Amino acid sequence: MRNGDYYGNEYGGGEYAGWTAFLAGAFVGAGLALLFAPQSGPELRGLLSNYAGRARDQMRERGREAWDTAKERGKEYMEKGQEAVQQAGRAAREFTQSAQETTRGGGGGEGSRNRG
Repeated sequence: MRNGDYYGNEYGGGEYAGWTAFLAGAFVGAGLALLFAPQSGPELRGLLSNYAGRARDQMRERGREAWDTAKERGKEYMEKGQEAVQQAGRAAREFTQSAQETTRGGGGGEGSRNRG
């Protein structure tokens, strides 16, 4: 078993774990860069504010994208479900009609030949 498979299966999925690790690394890296940057307090607060604003906007955009994707998939599943129900209804009607025709026609087998 590969190491990536184990990590993905054990901890709930490799894609999300990768994003979490990326974001954690980005925050740690940004924090260290700001600590060692030769800037004054107000400049540093301005940079932090701008960074936080951009991060917030990006997270909102990704949230909207995720919501839109979820809505689209939900609609697709709903349409597939409705189609399956319609097909089942048609199959049930056809089965019922063929059973009624068989019953009306006397079965069409041995019993109908022995009547006359």
